[in-house]
Amino acid sequence: MNVPPIVDALIRPGAITMSTPRTDPVPPTPAGPTATQATAPRGGHAAPALRRLVLVELRKTADTRSGRWLLISAVAIALVVAVARCLSGDASERTFQGAFELTLFPLALLLPVMGVLLVTAEWTQRTSLTTFALVPHRGRIVAAKLGAGVLLGVAAFVLSLASAAIGNVVGSIAGGADGSWSMSGDLLYQSLVGQLLGVLIGVGFGLVFVTSALAIVMYFALPTVFSIIRELISGIRDAMEWIDMNVAFEPLFEGTATGDDWGKVVVAATIWVGIPVAVGTWRVLRREVK
Repeated sequence: MNVPPIVDALIRPGAITMSTPRTDPVPPTPAGPTATQATAPRGGHAAPALRRLVLVELRKTADTRSGRWLLISAVAIALVVAVARCLSGDASERTFQGAFELTLFPLALLLPVMGVLLVTAEWTQRTSLTTFALVPHRGRIVAAKLGAGVLLGVAAFVLSLASAAIGNVVGSIAGGADGSWSMSGDLLYQSLVGQLLGVLIGVGFGLVFVTSALAIVMYFALPTVFSIIRELISGIRDAMEWIDMNVAFEPLFEGTATGDDWGKVVVAATIWVGIPVAVGTWRVLRREVK
């Protein structure tokens, strides 16, 4: 009887060897995160460094048309004032220090406005939503704006020095000027403190009032009101010298601050810088972004 090959293979002993698949023991899963999970970043992107945020905020001062023209005006005014000082007036005052002192006053008026715009541009230009979306920690943005304000104050101080140097050179070449390059050390560091306080006042007012127009108006109006009150009420005149920033900060721009003058600077700085920055920071941290 002929048996089909397939049947013969099935019935022949040992024709087909059945093998069971190899099963290796599965190692237990650890309770903690795996190595891949442990090394993977949780946030996707690292938060930008504070130094980078400060540079970004500093760049924003020239991004808007108003900010750009304000910076150009500051440079032009400082140069014109310094050159004019060294070309006219008493020959003994046509010096490097004389030109430097004169450039401090117009910059002292413009710096607080720059500080205001440094903050309020976020809200008036409607970029706050983008800013706080990229950096959700609003406190870091406020710190970056304060840092940018400090750099602006230092830049204004350097601008005064450079303008005074150019003016002194022009005056010496034109003739008739003293041309002295001597400078009081007290005037240098005290004027720097005054410039920094000015721009930080602007930043504080910007944080409190948020809108550019209101912050700038209040910056010029409130100190004027305090000065008028000091002049009208003689009984509180001495006390108002510790509050009125126009009186308290004046020795800084003359390089003559000593003793009680520094106490007045500290008290006035606490009132006009510390309180607005604290209140404004609290408001920005809780303000609804639209």
